[in-house]
Amino acid sequence: MKSTIAIIAAALLAAPALADGNPAEGEKVFKKCISCHVVADPDGNVLAGRGAKTGPNLYGIAGRVVGSEEGFRYSDGLKALGEQGVVWDEEHFIAFVQDPTGWLKDQLGDSKARSKMSFKVRKEDEARDVYAYLAQFGAQ
Repeated sequence: MKSTIAIIAAALLAAPALADGNPAEGEKVFKKCISCHVVADPDGNVLAGRGAKTGPNLYGIAGRVVGSEEGFRYSDGLKALGEQGVVWDEEHFIAFVQDPTGWLKDQLGDSKARSKMSFKVRKEDEARDVYAYLAQFGAQ
């Protein structure tokens, strides 16, 4: 019995926290993102967006290592964070989409770091909603 409880407790602690935002509102905000991003499953089925490829596929972004989407050419800064093991959790995602270059500079401690993403989600609640929406797609 104790080992079963320990296994369940360990699994709950290892699982990513559920997103705090509103996925339905996030879907509305994500419409601003579809000119660059798509959410397509591993079989290539487009689940959100229109198939844009300017930015990386956001399928499975929640819990994914930063800068690790296969086939996308990330900035050196995002690749460096990925090599450090930084993952897209809710906190990192929200800070990034609100100020991509500023967040990257802060994370790396490098004033010359630049993000390729120029769009910013101005409101924190909208960024949180987009994360909640995207967190629905893909294994975490």
